[in-house]
Amino acid sequence: MYRIGLGYDIHQLTTGRDLIIGGVKITHEKGLLGHSDADVLIHAIIDGMLGALALTDIGTLFPDTDKKYKDADSTVLLGKVYEKIRQKGYTINNIDSNIIAQEPKMMPYIPKMKEVLCKILEMKHEDLSIKAKTNEKMDAVGQKLAIEAHSVVLLKKV
Repeated sequence: MYRIGLGYDIHQLTTGRDLIIGGVKITHEKGLLGHSDADVLIHAIIDGMLGALALTDIGTLFPDTDKKYKDADSTVLLGKVYEKIRQKGYTINNIDSNIIAQEPKMMPYIPKMKEVLCKILEMKHEDLSIKAKTNEKMDAVGQKLAIEAHSVVLLKKV
């Protein structure tokens, strides 16, 4: 049996924060604003995983009103969600994702993102797609005010 989930996240860019995407620190003068580390890619993947099994969403599971998630490392949150998926008898078949950012360029960081995420999710590199896109200078992302990510997660019954 297969289950599919769609994930999405967006965070505003701001000064005074590290930019962390896919569990990787990216060199940039701005970071993403959020209660946790605001890792848009991991947040989109988490929502895709949770959505595939109709469990809830990231905001319900890790609310920004809970102080224990303040500046939380999203790789840790991802590991917790993956454990929930495993407890339900599923594993990840594959993930397809997009990071949408006008800048910085994501391509140089994608191999390291894949390394980090595949280790946590016990996946082969060829089963994880991370693509980088821009919004051609349109909307908040295109005007360098935000970064967003989308993911599609296919789970399979073990």
